[in-house]
Amino acid sequence: MRAHIGDLVHTHGAHSSDGQQTGEIVEVRGADDGPPYLVRFPDGEEMVIYPGPETVVESRSPAD
Repeated sequence: MRAHIGDLVHTHGAHSSDGQQTGEIVEVRGADDGPPYLVRFPDGEEMVIYPGPETVVESRSPAD
């Protein structure tokens, strides 16, 4: 999985009542744009995540 700052991450089962949450990647800490990612959620909470198999990254950068 690769991601960039500004991309959205859709997680399942991460600290929400319905089991789903979307946050914005604010920092990429892994090599070659890989995890872990520092993600900011709408409530302002930030957490470092290692995406699981059902995590989806939605690119917000223009296509190359």
